[in-house]
Amino acid sequence: MKWLDDIAWTADGLVPVIAQEASSGDVLMFAWMNREALALTAAKGEAVYWSRSRARLWHKGEESGHVQKVLEIRLDCDEDVILLKIEQLGHTPGIACHTGRHACFYRTLRNGVWETTEPVLKDPKSIYAA
Repeated sequence: MKWLDDIAWTADGLVPVIAQEASSGDVLMFAWMNREALALTAAKGEAVYWSRSRARLWHKGEESGHVQKVLEIRLDCDEDVILLKIEQLGHTPGIACHTGRHACFYRTLRNGVWETTEPVLKDPKSIYAA
């Protein structure tokens, strides 16, 4: 897997990743991957990230069922950012955010205040029931 050597990994062995919905062009989320996560993503065809807060691999949708089917993996010109073109599965419309929203970027700065501008599509309590 020589292609992994082409990536400019951070000192912590990570690379930033943007997940973009292929059909709409919406940027759904930002996360991190290590070599293992990126290799698994390429092999499985589903997004696997490195969770810095959990300090472990995180297969997107493992708890929520909101899996990201990877259609393309792209590397930017500086070789230090990955773009995943994905199909968000598990709910229609797709839910990528743990808050139950379509995308993690649901707040907009207006007049110096962060306003919530995207609706909750499904109550997170019902997504992550214990």
